[in-house]
Amino acid sequence: MSTQPKSTGPKNRCAIYTRKSCEEGLELEFNSLHAQRESAEAFIASQQHEGWECLPDRYDDGGFSGGSLERPALNRLLEDIKTGRIDCVVVYKVDRLSRSLLDFSRIMETFDKHGVSFVSVTQQFNTTHSMGRLTLNILLSFAQFEREIIGERIRDKIAAQRRKGKWAGGVPILGYDVDRSNTSPKLVINAEEAVMVRRIFSLYQELGSLLPVVNEVNKRVWQNKVWKTKKGLTRGGKAFDKCSIYSLLTNPLYAGLIRHKDLLHKGEHENLIAPEVFEAVQKQLKQNGRGQGNHLINKHGALLKGLLHCSACDRAMVHTFTQKDEKLYRYYTCTNVIKNGRGKCPSPHLPAGEIEKAVIEQIRAIGADFEIQNQVAAQMKEGQTKRLEELQTNRRQLERQLSRDHAEIGKLAVLNDPTGATSARIADLHVRITKCESDLSRVVAAVTELERSVTEKAEIAETVLNFESIWEALNSREKSRLIRLMVSRIEFNAKDTSISVTFYPEAIRSIKVKRKDDAA
Repeated sequence: MSTQPKSTGPKNRCAIYTRKSCEEGLELEFNSLHAQRESAEAFIASQQHEGWECLPDRYDDGGFSGGSLERPALNRLLEDIKTGRIDCVVVYKVDRLSRSLLDFSRIMETFDKHGVSFVSVTQQFNTTHSMGRLTLNILLSFAQFEREIIGERIRDKIAAQRRKGKWAGGVPILGYDVDRSNTSPKLVINAEEAVMVRRIFSLYQELGSLLPVVNEVNKRVWQNKVWKTKKGLTRGGKAFDKCSIYSLLTNPLYAGLIRHKDLLHKGEHENLIAPEVFEAVQKQLKQNGRGQGNHLINKHGALLKGLLHCSACDRAMVHTFTQKDEKLYRYYTCTNVIKNGRGKCPSPHLPAGEIEKAVIEQIRAIGADFEIQNQVAAQMKEGQTKRLEELQTNRRQLERQLSRDHAEIGKLAVLNDPTGATSARIADLHVRITKCESDLSRVVAAVTELERSVTEKAEIAETVLNFESIWEALNSREKSRLIRLMVSRIEFNAKDTSISVTFYPEAIRSIKVKRKDDAA
């Protein structure tokens, strides 16, 4: 009868950590987690003469990927390490602890900080020697490579599924339920929700605009899809808005199609909306300008695109238009009105031609009014000063960060760290220093340029004279570009129906350069 020799040294309290990526098989009486723990317990028992003892606490992560640190048992293990309850962590394989080289180095840094050793049952190595650290890094590199290969296989599988028209998972949509009775999940029509979806499509065809559809849907107290996660949590059920209505109207699943990247494939599920109705709605959305804003604005010469703002709502005023009896009426409208209705903003629909003319006249008035020149010069100087202060603050912060990082590298370089955590930290610092130096170079260049470009009142008057001669020779698109070159922001105040124009400090020199180029 053999007996294990009794330990005469200090106790070595060992915690066993086990992990399995998927939940398949966890319901079995003896699964992978049990097998991993059994091997680790046998290894600890073989080291009893060294004072090793197995802690009763179980640290089992079933159904959690090794590519993330968001694992409940792992976090509990790290907390127990920090409280000094563990001397050694035992795993069946290194990749059970982590499949990410960066995450593993962070875990080992925690182990080293609290004097905890690390043992792999099937891959024996000693991390106190350089060869052991090399072996560990090689094993982790292959584990991370395997994880990335698995990710590529999953993406390829999803692509193949969608090419065959199969639903590859995701958030359920209104009008369909997910049938999981077969080996492959399938979308099936929810009759009650289907009525809502079909009515939303017909409402848009009748009303011709998204906001009236939102109002009609909300009057009926209809909501987005309500569904439950695998953990039993309820999701969805929010009220409709313009974005969710637009998302519903443009979802090809309703036409019986499956999208993969930019391609559409015939789906194996039943279509809820007739293909001709779906295409008609897409055409109507396109005609109404959704997704084509830049083309429509340029087409009708909106000079103040992206510049005009409503001061009451602090929101942009976008270019809109209507057509009556073949005549086009252009307006600038606050986005608060577009999204939430007329009663949400005091600013009216501004006639585009009149507001554009008022802005041009304000720019021209600078050349004839010394008081306006003084105001613009003061405004530009204030903007330049504020921008310079921001850049100088950013410069000081970057310089301090560089100093701290270089000092930390100097301290780490003299340490004899057997775990490799120091090397990982030095590598991270070098990456951060490179980015910091690049940012600092850009900030210094911006400071130099801003200090050089101080705008004087005389330059403002000269620029406006150049503006007068340039303006009339330009087409509508060039005029729009010139306005954006000079003006950074235009605000409309609904209280007194006034406009306020803010100029770029660089605008003066920009127009002077253009004047010289034209003369040449």
